[in-house]
Amino acid sequence: MKISFISMLFAFSCGLDYVERDLLGVSTHHSKRVAYIASQVGGLFGLNGSQKSDLAGCALLHDNALTEYIQDEADRGNNVLRTGKNDVSRHCILGEEHAKSIPFFGNVGNVILYHHENADGTGPFGKRAGEIPLYAALIHLGDQLDSVFHFSTMTDEKYRRLVDFVRKETGKLFFSEYAEAFLDLFGRQKFSEMTDQAIDGSITRSFPMFRTEYSPEQVFAFSSVFARIIDYKSRFTREHSVGLAAKAAAIADYYHFDLEKKTAFYLAATLHDIGKLAVDVNILEKPDRLTPAEFSAIQEHAWHSYRILRDIDGFRKMNGWASYHHEKLDGSGYPFGLTAVDLGFEERLMACLDIYQALVEKRPYKDGMPHDKAIAILDKMAKQGGLDGDIVSDLNDKFGGMCAEPTGAALNGEV
Repeated sequence: MKISFISMLFAFSCGLDYVERDLLGVSTHHSKRVAYIASQVGGLFGLNGSQKSDLAGCALLHDNALTEYIQDEADRGNNVLRTGKNDVSRHCILGEEHAKSIPFFGNVGNVILYHHENADGTGPFGKRAGEIPLYAALIHLGDQLDSVFHFSTMTDEKYRRLVDFVRKETGKLFFSEYAEAFLDLFGRQKFSEMTDQAIDGSITRSFPMFRTEYSPEQVFAFSSVFARIIDYKSRFTREHSVGLAAKAAAIADYYHFDLEKKTAFYLAATLHDIGKLAVDVNILEKPDRLTPAEFSAIQEHAWHSYRILRDIDGFRKMNGWASYHHEKLDGSGYPFGLTAVDLGFEERLMACLDIYQALVEKRPYKDGMPHDKAIAILDKMAKQGGLDGDIVSDLNDKFGGMCAEPTGAALNGEV
């Protein structure tokens, strides 16, 4: 399928920023600013267009494993968000593994792994010059500076403090050649390009959002990474997007979707809950009954999914498939209150699949529901006017007595 992968990464970075904000206190559009700083400075060192795109992609994904790391720590009894005990190296290792499934143009090995390394060797892995890739050093520069100074706004006083900080940390945090290049390029006025209002336009002018053809295998690989990142936002839904995507691929075969449509439907399924990255994890995992305000906050994840995905070039049709999964035929769903006349077959199908997957998957607070019981619930919802009864019948036909597993077979017609 043909899609602008860089625009997908920029959109996905919006979700990752919410996670970084919760954990590290960074500002909105942090990943975009890191990508912009790194690629702008990288241009001074002779990087071409595809190299700058790879650098930007790594910058956007530099903390892609934070959700998984946070949940793994919680499993060990360490609530990172409360204790502040943050082992930087572990999320770098996990993030590096995720990046191996991303279709970059060139070699980006060790970039995410070493993006927290300092020039004086005091980083988590103790690496020094010659061991740290250029991309990693540039991402480190942008990441550290925006985390400290929050470039969403800039004043004369903040700029003076920034310059003093860069000079003080040259040779310690930052390599001298990159720090000097940053100061030469980013004069006081250039920071106007990185405000919340300006950063998207600056990004658009800096990176061509051309569409590239990706094979089904490539789409499966990178979208599965996205699903994993989303699912690890909460231990309650650790297998939800992955499981839904597998069932989406299976039902696509049932309906004889061609490979292009099957791949697109699979991708939409992996990204359907990306908006949950914007929801406070304490609400997602609250053990008690939610207040009306908290329940409303969870419902807003569908709106956040729509908002994030609408910025992906080539994703317009798939955004509805992904983002309307809580809409109902009778208008009782959310976030838009759409009705049957607004919802096509794919939107109706994703809504049924999402509910079915939520019912049959095992979660920390419940066992997975048997197929027959899950179908009975969906059938009742269909008779009440919320779901498409024909699709519910088809799910019963397809999934009765089987369980779709999230493996590479999903896109090869083997599920």
